[in-house]
Amino acid sequence: MKIRPGLFYDIEVLAQLQVQMARETEEFKLDPPTVTLGVQAVIDDPSKGKYWIAEMDGKVAGCLLTVPEWSDWRNGTILWIHSVYVLPAYRGKGLYKTLYEHVQNLVKTDSKTYKGIRLYVDKRNTAAQEVYNKLGMNGEHYQLFEWML
Repeated sequence: MKIRPGLFYDIEVLAQLQVQMARETEEFKLDPPTVTLGVQAVIDDPSKGKYWIAEMDGKVAGCLLTVPEWSDWRNGTILWIHSVYVLPAYRGKGLYKTLYEHVQNLVKTDSKTYKGIRLYVDKRNTAAQEVYNKLGMNGEHYQLFEWML
């Protein structure tokens, strides 16, 4: 398994994975052209975030997006994990664990800049919650509220 940054030539596959993820985990239908532009915006402007791709046998098997959030409480950056998706054929092989450990190592390696990792998960996505718990994350501290157009 290889973890690498998402690059301009990955835009289409990353957008497809996001559309699949939203449909599968939240029963939400995304507009593919909008998602493609959103992925391209991240690739074009690294201050927005960074995609990480997991490859197996030279093929894209999954991905996640890290998005920085400044924390005045910690005087550093929290990396939010967004847009996690592992293709069904690659599930149960430790792919997300490897992606997560990659992000965790980024934080540990540069602890002056990074102070931790956060993510949110749909309440109905119990399978993902089990994975996050096994990796030592907890969902006990905060509840997410949102307002969207």
